[in-house]
Amino acid sequence: MTQIETKISPRPECKKMTILITDRQNRKKVSTEQVRETARALLAALGKAEAELSLLITDDDHIAELNRDYLGRTGPTNVIAFPMGGGDLPDIEPELLGDVVISTDTAAREASDAGYAMEERFTELLVHGILHLLGYDHETNEQDAAEMDAKSRELMTHLRTGETS
Repeated sequence: MTQIETKISPRPECKKMTILITDRQNRKKVSTEQVRETARALLAALGKAEAELSLLITDDDHIAELNRDYLGRTGPTNVIAFPMGGGDLPDIEPELLGDVVISTDTAAREASDAGYAMEERFTELLVHGILHLLGYDHETNEQDAAEMDAKSRELMTHLRTGETS
């Protein structure tokens, strides 16, 4: 198990950002440094450069347990987000976004089915999870799903080109 806590100041005027990454799987090679940099770029693009984020990289067995225990759903899934913001303490500092859990088994399977690299799918799932932490939801209705999809595409373009729309 790899655990990395990174404090980065993406811009001198920002407080330090904490991204905690725990890798609890050993089936797929994941560059935690690259994941950290991607998460940092996403948070900065979303105006959340000072936020704290926890990321758990795991396998299908473990994410299936979390899916059952916390969401009442059966079987593995690709990503689960556990938001910490809002509620009774919306102005907590530093801003604790929450936890994102990604299964590398499912990410690899979905990437293979789609014909592209597991790293690309993993990044899509990271984007998806972070958007859930910020309140985006694709399960409520078609309009919300379309908004989340558009934001996901915008962020993926940003990661590839450095540009936002």
